[in-house]
Amino acid sequence: MSDAPADFRALFNQLKTEMQKAIVGYDELLTDVLVAIFSGGHVLLEGVPGLGKTYLVRTLSQVVGLEPGRVQCTPDLMPADILGTHIVGEDEKGRRTLRYEKGPVFKNLLLVDEINRATPKTQAALLEVMQERCVTTGGERHAVPEPFLVLATQNPMEMEGTYPLPEAQLDRFMFKIKVPFPDLDALVEISRRTTGFTEPKLATLTDGPKLIALQQQLSKIPVADPVAHYASRLVLGSHPEQPDALPEVKRYVSYGASPRGLQSLIRGARVWAAIQGATAVSTDDIRAIAHVALRHRIILNFEGEAGQVKVDDIITKLLDQVKTPAQQAA
Repeated sequence: MSDAPADFRALFNQLKTEMQKAIVGYDELLTDVLVAIFSGGHVLLEGVPGLGKTYLVRTLSQVVGLEPGRVQCTPDLMPADILGTHIVGEDEKGRRTLRYEKGPVFKNLLLVDEINRATPKTQAALLEVMQERCVTTGGERHAVPEPFLVLATQNPMEMEGTYPLPEAQLDRFMFKIKVPFPDLDALVEISRRTTGFTEPKLATLTDGPKLIALQQQLSKIPVADPVAHYASRLVLGSHPEQPDALPEVKRYVSYGASPRGLQSLIRGARVWAAIQGATAVSTDDIRAIAHVALRHRIILNFEGEAGQVKVDDIITKLLDQVKTPAQQAA
């Protein structure tokens, strides 16, 4: 990649700094979101209402230079409201015609707000477009523009009027990022910045074609076999049926992370390595993004749910117990 790592680090820091003009705090969250964007993955943001999740996505679209789309999920939202529908019209000769009116998914950066307030039928409508990057309707396939990224927000499951996302849809998201409640200093700064009538003017630092080019460059960062084996052992270690699974995994986990989780680990680690200025992926890069890449892919069983076991704690145990190549060689 020649001088690309240094150029990418500079751009990454510029993007983050520009976003911080509008977003107070959330340093780690902004890093994780940008890592997912440069990895070409979708992001699920979880937090209680009012934490600025929607504003974060709007700020991101402006700084990265992507055309935004938005879907506000409600229980009466229909799949056609997201994907689009066929409309009957007339041509210049008065004959009836059928034309496809595209929905909001045909944008570069789609915000799906409060996704778990939509019904399962509508949630399922996003599956094809998130994975295949196209919409099939009326026997025709319509490709969405590239780059195509979905950033969805959801409220915690305990809140009224929410529908849990099915495992198949959760797995479509590269990262699940928890949005924490701000601390005292952040709350004071929020009161200073956001209680007026003007918003900060943000610069657009890149665009879609540049983003695609960077994604392609970053995907070429090499991953040595021992590092790939380490990431694979982390994924296998999350499965309770494995003979050497941790006691906590065997007791509390119903299903472990999928191969798509391994893909997310590798893709995210490549970007993380570039941020650190490295020219190859290390186990530290894998460990750095393990929680956001795996937390929504490890499904607890009844005992784990009843005991309010935290998946993040299980991932931490995995990171402590699964030996790195250096530890194996020692």
